[in-house]
Amino acid sequence: MVDTIEEKLEDVGNDNQLIKSPKTFDEQMKIIKEKGFIIDDEESCIEFLKQANYYRVAAYFLPFRKRDGKYFSDINFQRIKRIYEFDSRLRGVLFNCIEKIELYLRTQLAYYSGHNYGALGYMNADIYNEKHNDEKFKNLIQVCIEENKRTLVVKHHNEKYNGKFPIWVIVEFFSMGMLSYFYADMLSVDQKHIAKALYETSVSCLKSWLRCITELRNRCAHYSRLYYWSFPALPKMPKEMEVSGNRKLFSQILVLKLLYPDKDEWNNSFLVELNSIVEEYEHDISLKHIGFPQDWYVQLVK
Repeated sequence: MVDTIEEKLEDVGNDNQLIKSPKTFDEQMKIIKEKGFIIDDEESCIEFLKQANYYRVAAYFLPFRKRDGKYFSDINFQRIKRIYEFDSRLRGVLFNCIEKIELYLRTQLAYYSGHNYGALGYMNADIYNEKHNDEKFKNLIQVCIEENKRTLVVKHHNEKYNGKFPIWVIVEFFSMGMLSYFYADMLSVDQKHIAKALYETSVSCLKSWLRCITELRNRCAHYSRLYYWSFPALPKMPKEMEVSGNRKLFSQILVLKLLYPDKDEWNNSFLVELNSIVEEYEHDISLKHIGFPQDWYVQLVK
């Protein structure tokens, strides 16, 4: 079994290197010990490995690896489990937050498009900018419909309206990525109006935020690691909120702060829950691995 992400990449790039054979759970535990991690409860370790794929767990070893490729020898495996649990809890609270933003954006974009261009105006290529690929867009719409063809909503509109879906109906099948795409292809005048009306920001900032939240949402939805992870895109921020090249999680949570539609709920619910999780695991995690500054709570208050 591959031990680390880097070793996996080496295997893929070298056709002459044989793929490693699968390991039993006992053998996986032995590998963990050989790396220098302390295991106090072997039975508990085995049970954990039965629930979480070793290759997945191994990614959480990375913060404890030295430059020579070896690992610090005084790290208890229980700490790895705790960091793993923290990451899971973190994904849960962030995903709930993103849900609120995503539903808000569906509502606002559908409302704007419907009232300015009509129920089916979104199917008219003339309401989009010059970068819009109408064939691709309509194919994506058909994919949305096909993936939801068993729902009562789709059946109803196929039977009663000859397969025509008003924007406020079809938007319910849009992914976050599709919402981002929909906004990015709007006419400049519409983009500016929405960015200012919803968030008092520029089009370039809002486009950037939507790309970032799409990436974060997908990582949360697919249970991907957030701890000790660098995101591909650095969000474009207003001058007063520059993130100084921070590609860790904190910069992405700043985007959530900017997009979240309910100030009181953000401050009194989301932030309280986030702080509770951080405090619960504060002796196991390192804030720098999620890009959190010491005054992170103050910076995130709306």
